[in-house]
Amino acid sequence: MKRIILSGGGTGGHIYPAVAVAEALRRRFGEEVELLFVGAEGKMEMEKVPALGYRIVGLPIAGLQRRLEWRNLLVPFKVLRSIRQARNVIRSFGADVVVGFGGYASAPVLWAAQRMGVPTVIQEQNSYAGVTNKILARGACRICTAYEGMERFFPKEKIVLTGNPLRGRFSKSGTPRAEALDYFGFTPGRKVVLVVGGSLGTRSLNEMMKTWLLSLGGGEAPVQVIWQTGKYYEREMQAFLAAHPVRGIWQGAFIERMDYAYAAADLVISRSGACTVSELCLVAKPVLFVPSPNVAEDHQTKNARALADKGAALLVPDAVCRTEAMPRALELLADEEALRRMSRNIEALARPDAAERIVDEIVRVMKR
Repeated sequence: MKRIILSGGGTGGHIYPAVAVAEALRRRFGEEVELLFVGAEGKMEMEKVPALGYRIVGLPIAGLQRRLEWRNLLVPFKVLRSIRQARNVIRSFGADVVVGFGGYASAPVLWAAQRMGVPTVIQEQNSYAGVTNKILARGACRICTAYEGMERFFPKEKIVLTGNPLRGRFSKSGTPRAEALDYFGFTPGRKVVLVVGGSLGTRSLNEMMKTWLLSLGGGEAPVQVIWQTGKYYEREMQAFLAAHPVRGIWQGAFIERMDYAYAAADLVISRSGACTVSELCLVAKPVLFVPSPNVAEDHQTKNARALADKGAALLVPDAVCRTEAMPRALELLADEEALRRMSRNIEALARPDAAERIVDEIVRVMKR
C-alpha cells in the first residue's frame, strides 16, 4: 500500500491541481494507494476536498495579512502548532511521500516531512514561484513546474517540466462547434468572444463589458459574446443588460459547459491564473489576458507575459482594460492569420498529460 499526502490550499489554483494528481494516482494504483489531503482550517479546501470524496486534515496555519493587523502577531504561534500537528499526521498516516502544491497551507507539512526524512515533491503552477515553494525547494526531492526558466527560483537539477495538472478533459477537438453555438443560441458564421473572470467574477472585466455595450447604443453587437459575470456580480450585471439590451450577448453567472464555451469561442478574454492558462493551451484558443493585479508577486502578469513573449497571447493591463480590451479584441478578430498564428503558438505550450507526469515523478521519488 502506497500512502501519499497531498497538501495545498487557500485558492482553487492550489486545490484543483492537487485533486487532479489524486485522480491520476487513483487511476494508476486503484486500491493500492491511500491518499490524505492536508489543508488550512477554515479555508475552501476543507469543504471542496471532502465533497470530491477525499479525506482531509486541517492545520491551524494562517498567512500574513498584507496590511498591518494584530492577527499577524498570532502567525508564528500558529506555524509552530501546525508543524507539531503535521508531524503527528505524517507519523500516524505513515506517509511514503508528501506532495505540496503551494500556498501557506502546504508549508508546515512539507517542512515537517523534510525534517523527518520523508521525501517531498513540489508542484509550482506559476511562472513566478510562490514564497512557500521557494523556501522549501532546497529540501525537496523533485520540483514539477509548468513553465521553462524556473531555475531562477529552484535548484536546476531538481526541476522537471511537467505542466499543470487539470481536472476534466480539455482538448482542441473535443466538442463540435455547431453544437456549442446552438447551446448558447448563437448564429453560425459570426465571431464569438468568450469573456470569463472566474466563479466569483471580476469587476474589471464586467466594467469592460458595460463600457463596450454602452458604446454600441443598443441593437446588435458586431460579435457574439459569452459573458460570464461571476456569482458575486450576477444581479448587478443582469440589471445592466436588461436596462441596455444588445442582441448577440449570452450572459450568466457561471458556465456549466466550459467545453462548449471554448468550442464556440474564436477569442478568449480572461484573467491569467495558472489553471486558466493551462486550459487555454489545451484548447488552443487565441487569448487576450487581463492579469489580476491583486495577487501575490503579481504572478498573473508574469504568467501572461510568458505566453505573450512566445506570440501565444496578448496582454492588456487591468488599469486600462475597461476601454482598451474590447477594441483590441475586435481588431484581432479581423486578422485571421494572427488568430491562426496565436492558436498554433499556444497549442505548442500544451501539456495534456501533466498529472500523469507528476505521478511518474512521485513514483520515482518513492523508489529512491
